Amino acid sequence: MKSVEVKGSLRETVGKTTSKSLRKQDQIPCVLYGNGKNVHFHTHENSFKKIVYTPNAYLVNIDIDGKIYQTVLRDIQFHPVSDKIIHADFFQVDEKVPVWIKMPVILEGSAIGVLNGGRLVQKMRKIKVSGLASVLPDEIKVDISDLAIGQSIKVAELKIDGLELLEPENAVLVIVKTARAVVVEEVEEEEGEEGAEGEEGAEGEEGAEGTKGEAAATEGRDAAPAEKAAK
Repeated sequence: MKSVEVKGSLRETVGKTTSKSLRKQDQIPCVLYGNGKNVHFHTHENSFKKIVYTPNAYLVNIDIDGKIYQTVLRDIQFHPVSDKIIHADFFQVDEKVPVWIKMPVILEGSAIGVLNGGRLVQKMRKIKVSGLASVLPDEIKVDISDLAIGQSIKVAELKIDGLELLEPENAVLVIVKTARAVVVEEVEEEEGEEGAEGEEGAEGEEGAEGTKGEAAATEGRDAAPAEKAAK
């Protein structure tokens, strides 16, 4: 799995006042945990550009005053108004213990359903997995070539050696839906067929009624001379 390097410095004091002062200097207060003892440090806000503002997932090697820690980003907090990062938590990775992380889902191939007019919808762009840091891939690749209209790929269908998937098995990763235009055309065609059948039925009924009327009139004309002859 890819990794990025981040440099930080230990925080001498911990508290709201110190944190506020650090943020004014574009420094982000952070906490590293997972090794039995929390390490409080700070790093420049630019360090997060290659960690947060990217679809990729990385192991983060943090250099705190010369000591290297292999970590993963666990939590990050943003200011409600400015949307600037105000705090971050990192978890120290143990090479012998599985660690969970959210991996990006990359779709490969061209779905048959899309070529036939369907619409591809990716429901999940990242999935939560667990595994040893040494076997974590850069991304989860999903082949969608055989997906027809109405078909989907669920988490349960993924099989990745060395990884445990931590999402619900019935969660849909990607689906090919019927395009709106296709649905409208089908409905219009059905309505047209029903209308044609209705018109044919109406014409048939009118024809039958006309025949009956003509027969009744003929019977009336034939009956009149017969009555006169009888008299």
